[in-house]
Amino acid sequence: MAPETNGWLLRYRRVVAVAVHLALFALAHACAFALRFEFSFPAQYFPLAWQWLAVNVGIHLLVFASGGMFSGLWRYTGAKDLVALARATVLSTLIFATFIVLAGYRSYPRSIFIIEFLLTMILVGGLRFGTRSLWQLAQSVTQKHDGDRTRVLIVGAGNAGEMLLRELQKYAGRYDAAGFVDDAPAKRGVAIHGVKVLGSIADAPALVERLRIGQVVIAIPSAASREMRRIVDLVTPAGVPIRTMPGIEALISGEVTLNQLREVDIEDLLGREPVTLDTGSLQALLGGQVVLVTGAGGSIGSELCRQVARFSPRSLVLVERSEPALFEVHRELQGRAGAVQLVPAIADICDAGRVRALFAQHRPAVVIHAAAHKHVPMMEWNPGEAIKNNVGGTRVVADAAHEFGATQFVMVSTDKAVNPTSIMGATKRVAELYVQARNQHSQTRFVAVRFGNVLGSAGSVIPIFKEQIARGGPVTVTDPEMRRYFMTIPEASQLVLQAASLGRGGEIFVLDMGEPVKIVDLARDLIRLSGLTPEKDIELRFTGLRPGEKLFEELSTAEEQAEKTRHPKIFIGRLPSLDFTDITALLEPLATGVEGLSTDEAVARLKRVVPELQREAAPGARVIALRPPA
Repeated sequence: MAPETNGWLLRYRRVVAVAVHLALFALAHACAFALRFEFSFPAQYFPLAWQWLAVNVGIHLLVFASGGMFSGLWRYTGAKDLVALARATVLSTLIFATFIVLAGYRSYPRSIFIIEFLLTMILVGGLRFGTRSLWQLAQSVTQKHDGDRTRVLIVGAGNAGEMLLRELQKYAGRYDAAGFVDDAPAKRGVAIHGVKVLGSIADAPALVERLRIGQVVIAIPSAASREMRRIVDLVTPAGVPIRTMPGIEALISGEVTLNQLREVDIEDLLGREPVTLDTGSLQALLGGQVVLVTGAGGSIGSELCRQVARFSPRSLVLVERSEPALFEVHRELQGRAGAVQLVPAIADICDAGRVRALFAQHRPAVVIHAAAHKHVPMMEWNPGEAIKNNVGGTRVVADAAHEFGATQFVMVSTDKAVNPTSIMGATKRVAELYVQARNQHSQTRFVAVRFGNVLGSAGSVIPIFKEQIARGGPVTVTDPEMRRYFMTIPEASQLVLQAASLGRGGEIFVLDMGEPVKIVDLARDLIRLSGLTPEKDIELRFTGLRPGEKLFEELSTAEEQAEKTRHPKIFIGRLPSLDFTDITALLEPLATGVEGLSTDEAVARLKRVVPELQREAAPGARVIALRPPA
């Protein structure tokens, strides 16, 4: 079609749509009479027939126009349009029937109402769906792309798979839906929009080879990580790209687009059940309050800010010492925080004067303390900074929260604080002890929340592995037996807030991290997801544990006797705390003169506060010497 003609149609499509519908309404009314009287029109109806036709068509036009039935593009007609058509046709028929009764036309044949309704649905619906079918056919003929169409195998013949198929069929010039696979026996052999369910998911590898599949799409938004791993493990050896849908929200939105499809990520394989939040308690804690978040530009801190903004605080104070990180989180939140007042504050938590000034100015009711040095080897190289920031900084923020009357103080802690073997873990344990002790003589409720590694956080293992894979390897793993707990950043952040709402003061909350994952298995998964083969395309190299690292992390000790809370993923560790006077006395020699402190001296000082600090490696583990980078 010429561009001028196409432009004219688009410009006047509503006029054309009204004219076409007018003709179809008149045709449906006339045909209803013809069918009712077997194409022999009685002469007695001639005097009134034109009046009835005019009123009938006028009612239909008004009802359809008020329902927006003339504004859509017919080539995108779908199930929602069919429902809207039925609704408009029923309403038009009822209004016309009411007119006939009130006008006293007793001779009007009542059966015509039903016949006309059916004919209107057939004619108008047929026109719309016929236009869509012709457009799709034209697309498949006229679209020209380099190479052949990509043959797609869809995993999952449910609602999401059906919606995805419809989207693929819109782009028939680029994609060819070769079939479905689904484990439900009842679906075996059935056809959806002309595309058959060819077998179970286990049949996918053979189908990929036999049908020359170019891409596999997993259309199971509710699939658990175990099922995703099974599918990926089955299909990956076939050597074709695997894509998936973003999640259950694709179904909730009622549509699936090709732009929503994405590569299968490691989070899909390690993912966990969605977090269920007690939104009422979180709204009571955060709604209408001033909330201050330290470390607001970090991986966890920025997500905490996003989650807090959902509950409409009066203002959100973003405390961050990195100017670029603060700029980014503030810019992002400006577009999503609505009426929440955002206060970007550049500050170092070790600067007591600056921190007190911020608390005096904004008087936060809720303080979420996420700022910390967290990288284990880096803190081994810089032990004084670990003590200064993780211990001294926590003390500064906690004291300000107490002094200026905050209601709730939540410290983000780590599983590395349990029986610590590293400088970082020991400093976080000291910070926990101080927060617990500070709670003893304060109106502020002080709590800490422990969790393990988060997927994709800055400096974590996954970004490092991805970078190594992109360079062609090797992927370096410290020890073949090393295991870690993982959860997603949003999950960790949501549970931190939920724990804050549960806190009555003095608790150390422990998050349910699920089962630990072998780091070497994680590396292999990432290599496979990159379309490569471990040990063949990418070398795996074991480098040995670094000082301070554990083979296995713990979330609590036996002595802590973690107890359940009313939230299934949050526990309370019952560990006796130190007296506030005692912890204060211990902190003075620990935090004094830490500039240039050696690792050995830092360990000696930390052991006076955290006697469970152990530097010995796990039995059988190979430890490498740790040297600062040149």
